[in-house]
Amino acid sequence: MISRICVLVLFLACPASAVLAVSPSASTAPMSKIAEPVDPHLVLGNEACVKCHAPEIQVWKQTPHARTFDELHRRPEAKQIAAKLGLSSIKHEGRCVACHYTQQADPVGNPHVIAGVSCESCHGAAKSWVDLHHDYGGEGITRLAETPAHRQERIAKSVAAGMRNPANVYAVAQSCLRCHTTADEELVNVGGHSAGSLDFEFVSWSQGTIRHNFIQSDGNVNQPSSPERLRVMFVAGMIAELEASYRATAVATQKATYGVTSARRADRSVKRLQSVAAKVDSPILDQIVKIADAATLKLNNEAELVAVADQVAVLGYRFAEITDGRSLSVLDGFIPKTSK
Repeated sequence: MISRICVLVLFLACPASAVLAVSPSASTAPMSKIAEPVDPHLVLGNEACVKCHAPEIQVWKQTPHARTFDELHRRPEAKQIAAKLGLSSIKHEGRCVACHYTQQADPVGNPHVIAGVSCESCHGAAKSWVDLHHDYGGEGITRLAETPAHRQERIAKSVAAGMRNPANVYAVAQSCLRCHTTADEELVNVGGHSAGSLDFEFVSWSQGTIRHNFIQSDGNVNQPSSPERLRVMFVAGMIAELEASYRATAVATQKATYGVTSARRADRSVKRLQSVAAKVDSPILDQIVKIADAATLKLNNEAELVAVADQVAVLGYRFAEITDGRSLSVLDGFIPKTSK
């Protein structure tokens, strides 16, 4: 078997492998596409969330995500990157704004920055789904009085309208990896930006200062996730990293820092999932590994790698949707502990 590393480091031209077909079910279709920057014309801002999610907003205000609004454009390293790329404004150039800020359109339709990485950066622009999201079954019915059947229907409708609801942890992981895997070759090779957060791990990065899980309690306690949910998150995060790193490698055109780093990250993602697949019984995970391992990680191979990433996205969402965390208990020794 040809070593994948020889392809990664030297980008030797190997024959393109066939991509396996995947038929997403109707329930997975809304999240089968890449996580993208939110549309400023559909952004409502944090004020639309605070009435029902005040505790979550308070947690967010203490995070680096929120502080970006006041701090990023003042950082010397950010100024250096902008200068190398010829950017006149960090807060107004799409290249920086797409990951570091939230934009909203003004009354005449011009986008402007209103916050750092905020609610809608992760959960999707809210204009299309906010009314669905807080309809608990009719006038006077509160969240606590909502029936399980209505909650399931409400979430499904919100997701179909564009919400990245944390009921499916893969959707959230996709939002994280959209920015924590840099998919911009010039930004890295010319600007000197990092090629993503190479030490990103979904459980540890989302369950520390970022965690804002008040919905599972009386609204006053920031609940930790259950062991079962953490297990699904652990694997879903790996799948999302695989998807994102294949998308990043897909746009690589030069044998330089960006392309080599992205491809190595993609290869690492495959190997991690192969290790997990060997430990658990998951046909979906087996299929993801088979699809990814068949792809060729090389320069100028966008069509194949994007096709693979699209299939992984569908399967990743489905994995998180149907997997019972109890079946993943063998992974407990590998999941980061609270101290991490």
